[in-house]
Amino acid sequence: MNASFAVRTDVGSTRTVTADFAVTETPIGPFTTLVDPDGAVLASGWTSDAENLRGLIHPALRPGRLRQRDSLGEVTGAVTAYHEGDLTAIDPIPVRQQSGEFLVHAWEVLRAVPAGSPLTYTEFAARADRPDATRAAANACARNAAALFVPCHRILRIGGALGGFRWGLPVKRWLLDHEG
Repeated sequence: MNASFAVRTDVGSTRTVTADFAVTETPIGPFTTLVDPDGAVLASGWTSDAENLRGLIHPALRPGRLRQRDSLGEVTGAVTAYHEGDLTAIDPIPVRQQSGEFLVHAWEVLRAVPAGSPLTYTEFAARADRPDATRAAANACARNAAALFVPCHRILRIGGALGGFRWGLPVKRWLLDHEG
């Protein structure tokens, strides 16, 4: 597995003591990213509430402490570049999430969905090798802590309805229009 592209699973790893975070202003509001000491994204989303994001991280990876930075270097640069139109800027940024086998696989599949080519939940389930598990595929989107970097916004209901999105449907619509 290419760690710079795929979600890395770290079963048995020790808990991150401190995670750095930065808030980046975007056209659709503040975007906060939390990273581990290796620079892998643990959680991210359109909020300025880093503590809320910390709560989304799997308990085995959840940091005990957060430290605010002005920038996270390459990660902050990718967030800015994406919102300015470089839709592939987020692709090489490493992500670290942990869960069961299906969720980790589904998040890897999400990272391979290209900008401008959204899938339905049914198509996503099939790509994740569980064609009859549409609800499980939707759950993978709902439990994704690393929004944007694991682009769950690219999954739609049959017929093109937006479905749900932790950061609100106006944000999801903006992202899809931006990528379209």
